[in-house]
Amino acid sequence: MRIYGLLAASAGLALLSTPVLAADLESAAGSDAAVDVDSVIVTRLPSPPQTVLGLTTITADDIDQRQAAFAADVLNTVPGLSLSRNGAFGGVTTVRMRGAPGDKTLVLVDGVVQNDASSPNGGFDFSSFDLSDVERVEILAGPQGSLWGSDAIGGVISFTTREVDGWRAGLEGGSFGTVRATVGGGLSRDRFALGASAAGFRGDGVSKAANGTEADGFESWTASVNGRLALSDRVSLEGRVRYNRADADLDGYDAFFAFGDTADRSRSTAWTGFGRLRADDLLGLDHAFTVSVYDLRRDNISAFSSSYDARRTDWRWTAGQGGARDRLAYVFGIERDDTEASISTGARADLGATSAFGVVRFSPFDRLTLTGALRHDDPDDFDARTTARLSATGDLGDGFSAQASWGQGFKTPTISQAVCDFCFPAGPSVGLKPETAEGWDLGLSWRSADDRIFVQATGYDLRIRDQISYGTGRYVNLDRTRTTGMTVSGEMRLGDFQLKANYGYTDAVDDSTGARLLRVPDHAGAISLGWRGQALNALLTVRAEGEQADSNPSTFSPQTRDGFVTADLAGGWRLNDRLELTARIENLADERYQETLGYGEPGRAAYVGIKIRN
Repeated sequence: MRIYGLLAASAGLALLSTPVLAADLESAAGSDAAVDVDSVIVTRLPSPPQTVLGLTTITADDIDQRQAAFAADVLNTVPGLSLSRNGAFGGVTTVRMRGAPGDKTLVLVDGVVQNDASSPNGGFDFSSFDLSDVERVEILAGPQGSLWGSDAIGGVISFTTREVDGWRAGLEGGSFGTVRATVGGGLSRDRFALGASAAGFRGDGVSKAANGTEADGFESWTASVNGRLALSDRVSLEGRVRYNRADADLDGYDAFFAFGDTADRSRSTAWTGFGRLRADDLLGLDHAFTVSVYDLRRDNISAFSSSYDARRTDWRWTAGQGGARDRLAYVFGIERDDTEASISTGARADLGATSAFGVVRFSPFDRLTLTGALRHDDPDDFDARTTARLSATGDLGDGFSAQASWGQGFKTPTISQAVCDFCFPAGPSVGLKPETAEGWDLGLSWRSADDRIFVQATGYDLRIRDQISYGTGRYVNLDRTRTTGMTVSGEMRLGDFQLKANYGYTDAVDDSTGARLLRVPDHAGAISLGWRGQALNALLTVRAEGEQADSNPSTFSPQTRDGFVTADLAGGWRLNDRLELTARIENLADERYQETLGYGEPGRAAYVGIKIRN
């Protein structure tokens, strides 16, 4: 009963108090278009946050106040998202948006696609994504095929890295032998910028298997270099390279196929980066030509060791006009994506696509904003697909706004699915079709005249057809799945205090059988109360999830994972403008819970640290 009491309280508080008031957002180095302050770029066209339905923004200040180390530490409180982790400290971590499987979430870093083309479903593993160089995170829920093409059925999570002027460093240690160190610095001027950062994490961990007894450790190293140079008043160059290496102890299956403690390990190395040439006001348009690359290698070390690698190269040209505050703004472009990956046999295969897209935002009068997007994708190995998206935002007066959107998405079979890796009998897939999706949103929001209170309620529906699944030895298309739900979120500022609350209801089912989709809790919510004084600050975050349909890793039989409530407390003491001492306690009440059925999570843990900046 206590979980539903907390969820009800969460909804009630939301009605008194968006995820983030977007008053402090800065321009993004990874966008194809020049970005205005107070705008978001996951829409491909710089847009005011209040005109984008289904958007949640997490700022660098949010990350800093929560003392979050990895992406999962901030995504687990976003309404409409469900996080699945195969054990803490490096266990494979996926995010489901609006009930869609994790492979239908497109992940970007500075506009570069990060999804793993060598994995069977092409999803992204969030377990080692370090936040030390991240300026903000933009989460756009609902099918976004018209904006980003394949894989964006559930939505898009976009990370924008920061440009630093000065230097900063941090050191933290605590429970489970955990040590984390970060350092970064750079110069940022009007005509040039140059910077670098690095972060390292090491922990003894806990058993990945909930029934295990040995600790499974985790190490992660991340480094990045960025630069920007204005060649003239209209022409500039910029680029960034980011590197991550992760090494995690895992648990799996022994010779008798019993799930528990094993000596399994995983290693991964990923490089990602982009180079961009901008030319402003050329033939009346602002142009950008971008080349981005992504390279990943994964090694699974066990009794049945295997290695995989994937490479993606993207060439993109865009041209447009108008900023976030202009009555008319638009961007259009073409891009070419080439992807290559290995499969379990060591054989290699590739997929590619050529695409054209356009986005237009128009305000016929002050209280109405209309946005439309259209994209045509022509994959090398599948039929071409055109997707569209329409949205409208209306100012109703007295602080009220109404929003509506409709969009389409699609996802081509991955390399593994197309060649039918792990299939019996061996041989390529026959008749496998791309997955398609259609979804709509309706939202109502209110903002107080003094900008201290904001609340938003959103209802949505998402339907996926021909969802690809592995069954009876081969990949097949299912009939369709459906998710309906709602989110309520809000924020209230009272002097030095800030209250945030959200609640999400998700009804995700397989329409062909009526069964609940796995690892999607029906109810989830979070409440945070933050306080900032002249020298001290503190943040209490309470998170709750209801029960969810899951699969027992020992028997593979359907089973329900129990709901849980956890609380984290973080605080800091600023000694002067450069030095701050930090402390936090995770799982304050020492709750025994599982994010994913059968996989271990830590009990109460405490950490202390120091931050230095100039």
